[in-house]
Amino acid sequence: MNDSDDPLDEAYFQSEREYMVEHQIARRGIRDMRILDAMRSVPRHEFVPPEYLHAAYADGPLPIGSGQTISQPYIVALMSELLELVGNEKVLEVGTGSGYQAALLAELAREVYSIERHARLAHSAESILQKLGYDNVHIRVGDGSMGLLEFSPYQGIIVTAAAPAASQKLLDQLADGGRLVIPVGSRGSQFLECWERQGESFSCENVLSVCFVPLIGDEGWKE
Repeated sequence: MNDSDDPLDEAYFQSEREYMVEHQIARRGIRDMRILDAMRSVPRHEFVPPEYLHAAYADGPLPIGSGQTISQPYIVALMSELLELVGNEKVLEVGTGSGYQAALLAELAREVYSIERHARLAHSAESILQKLGYDNVHIRVGDGSMGLLEFSPYQGIIVTAAAPAASQKLLDQLADGGRLVIPVGSRGSQFLECWERQGESFSCENVLSVCFVPLIGDEGWKE
């Protein structure tokens, strides 16, 4: 079989991306053109296990091993939009997972730091991101619930797992005017919260109901 006979060739994936952006993202109210363009360009299929290639652009999460998932495309877009990035920011991602969200953030911000507690996932994501040429993403292995104080403050922090609360440790790593997007609630059901720092004060908006895997760590859930 040559490439032109392969139903999962690059033309197929490009078509799937366009459909995803139009029907899953734009029609649900995501208006930031930088995010829509990033989601058109980042090859999501590169970040999913081979057995799920056919569903890489489907409207839902997919398993990636180690009990983790790659989030539904709409949720990835929404969380990115809530950060209100313009391109010159330094961003922290808690929970690298597949590396897909980090790739999108790399399109939207100047510098991305991402921390993942599963070394296998961290190394796999790093390899994919390097292959795709994202040299502004820096991955660390560790307890992401504590943030990554070494490189703070951040103009944006995005947490891709559910915490019992937005910890003060993460809020303190925000720059003035910075935003923290985090799912907060029980292990089975959460609300997506968007926090904003103004000096030493913090405001919070509840965005929508979500369901994420738990954030494990000293400032998250215990195993």
